Amino acid sequence: MDGVPEPHTGWTFLTNHARVLAAIADNHNARIRDIAAHCRLTERAVQKIIADLEQDGYLSHTREGRSNTYRIDPAKVLRHPAESGLAVASLLSLLVRDEADRTGSPATGAEHR
Repeated sequence: MDGVPEPHTGWTFLTNHARVLAAIADNHNARIRDIAAHCRLTERAVQKIIADLEQDGYLSHTREGRSNTYRIDPAKVLRHPAESGLAVASLLSLLVRDEADRTGSPATGAEHR
């Protein structure tokens, strides 16, 4: 997918933050460009979302050469009061399993480093 992703109109069930987090869970070494294409977002939007997730402790990264390796904190509790007690790992287990079902690949992203 080149350039700016197609716009989406209407509401969706998942936030862009959840989509980016699921994409990273699926590949801890994913490039921003690849995450953006997978989530149908701009690279700038993905950079902002990653910064948000890091600032609040859901995500961290280490620089390895010219690439990043991301680490998700699976015990971090979701932010909304209606989801109190629900950890990131629970959300990701649903999203990564669903992605694996759609693509026919094993749900390797459910494992956290």
